[in-house]
Amino acid sequence: MNYNIENTLKTLIDKGVTIIDPRQVYVAPEVDLDRIYPESVLYPGVRLTGSNTLIGTGAKIGTEGPATVNDSVIGAGAAIASGYVTESTLLPRAKAGGNCHFRGGTLLEEEANTAHAVGLKQTIMMYGVTMGSLINFCDALLSGGISRKIHTEVGSGFIHFNFTPWGNSGDKATPSLIGNVTEGVFLDKPPVFLGGMSGIVGPKEIGFGSMTVAGQVVRRSVRSDTMYSGETPGFERHFSRADTRPTEKHINSVRSRNIEYLAQLFALKAWYLQARLIRSKLAGNDELSVVYSGAVETLDSCIGERIKRYKSFADQWDAQPINDSILFENAPEFGGSVNWKPETEYDNWIWSLEKNEKALLHDWLVSCADKIRNGL
Repeated sequence: MNYNIENTLKTLIDKGVTIIDPRQVYVAPEVDLDRIYPESVLYPGVRLTGSNTLIGTGAKIGTEGPATVNDSVIGAGAAIASGYVTESTLLPRAKAGGNCHFRGGTLLEEEANTAHAVGLKQTIMMYGVTMGSLINFCDALLSGGISRKIHTEVGSGFIHFNFTPWGNSGDKATPSLIGNVTEGVFLDKPPVFLGGMSGIVGPKEIGFGSMTVAGQVVRRSVRSDTMYSGETPGFERHFSRADTRPTEKHINSVRSRNIEYLAQLFALKAWYLQARLIRSKLAGNDELSVVYSGAVETLDSCIGERIKRYKSFADQWDAQPINDSILFENAPEFGGSVNWKPETEYDNWIWSLEKNEKALLHDWLVSCADKIRNGL
């Protein structure tokens, strides 16, 4: 059966989608047109593919050039300037700059944004996190900051190094935490600044309020409220992928950091299921609920990736395994009393939480993370 693209585009236009030039927009036959919401704007050069794709109310795709969205959820008011986004989720008001390249496991929360030529994979940018240009991040979670203006920032030319060439094929058991979930969701922690023309050799942890100086490679974790600049003395020694073994200290460090990363992912998933989704459902906002569900699917893919990578590492170096089945169990139920204020925007709700409400939510999130720390 022949696919009639003209009829598809007319259906979208008739329902209130703005298509600037229908001659230069392609919507694949598997795309569910009910998931392309009115008031969204498709600029020339847009390609939408994949049955999971969603374009929310007022979202703008391709404002600066050609853009492909495949099996991705783009929330209301979000924007993609140009580039390629696949198997990712952008929450409302998130923005991807020109020539972005977002691969599976990418999640941008509200007001998170990137400048041009940013590549992300298995990376979570929580509320307001900002990245400059010419950046590559894989296998990381970033949080911190108290508002759109006071936010965690990554300087231009930054790389998160997520591959270690130990053994025959190397490993990617290298997730890094910049900030965290259990504290970061409350938008009351000082931001992190990662100076440009730099990198982090994962897995590392960077504490809230810290600053790493531009033009370096960060090779160790950085405590909160610390300005860090490290130099590595030059050395030369024999190296072979096949017969070079990491130290037991390194193996144990990789295991503990993977467990902590998984604990934070588990807590964030619980936050979406038991806080964000509750609020959107109470508000009767079906579109937002679907977007949040897309974020949960992204988090599931991140959890699956971490399990896969750590198992590969453990098998290669006889590291202690992890009890990954616990990651698929339900999180502890939140039983506290909180005013969800479903009519209020998410960030305004966070800022309006009473001290006792925040304490209840915080303690519950920590219990979710502890379930994984103690169970893995």
